[in-house]
Formats: sequence, structure tokens, C-alpha cells
Amino acid sequence: MNPEKVVFGFFIVLALTLNFGFFIGELDNPEHHQVWELFATLVVNAIATVLKFGDRTQLGAVLLATSLAAMLQLIAAVIVWAVAVHVSLTGLTPAVMASIVSLSGGAMIANVISVVLLVIETVMLRR
Repeated sequence: MNPEKVVFGFFIVLALTLNFGFFIGELDNPEHHQVWELFATLVVNAIATVLKFGDRTQLGAVLLATSLAAMLQLIAAVIVWAVAVHVSLTGLTPAVMASIVSLSGGAMIANVISVVLLVIETVMLRR
């Protein structure tokens, strides 16, 4: 067993599961989506992105692209949340929360693609 592959797979799957945990719930209800969960999702996705930089294969490039897309979506969600809570006078309205959760959903799709590619790569490995 390769410990590097275990850590790599762990962070990719953890990024997906954390994102799913944040995403699930009523789209516009802030009580169903915790800020700490969005932050944890962003941090784990950042770690997964850094781990993907070492792979020089074509599949590694696609994995990195999906991870960068997820990071962009999550950073946008964090910015929307921060602006709504700390800058604008409107606060965390249902419309703002729906935008944040939608951005998280886009990141989750990228995470799903990463996990599917990881499973495909694992199945194709020859012993």
C-alpha cells in the first residue's frame, strides 16, 4: 500500500464529503448551512489542490483542473458570505444564502468529477 496515495485519496474524498455536508439542506435557509463547514470545505479542498500539483500525467492535469474549479467556486462562496455579513447592510438573506449554496454545489460537481477520476485511475492500475 502506498501511503502517499492513501493521503491523496483521503483528501479528495474528504473534500467531496465536507462539501456535500455543507450543500445538503434547504437551499435558502442559513440554519442548514454552517459557516465553519464552508470554511472546512475550503481548507480541505486547498490541501487536495496542493497534493495534485505533484502529478505530471494527463489525468493529473485534469484532476488539478477540477480542483482549481472547486477552489474558485468555494472562494466565491466565501466572498459572497463575507460581503453579505460584514460589508452590506442586507445580511444573510435567503437569496444570498441560495447563491452561496449554489456556488458550493458547483464545487461539489468538480469534487465528484475528481473522485470519479480517482476511481477510474485506481481501477486501471495493473499489478
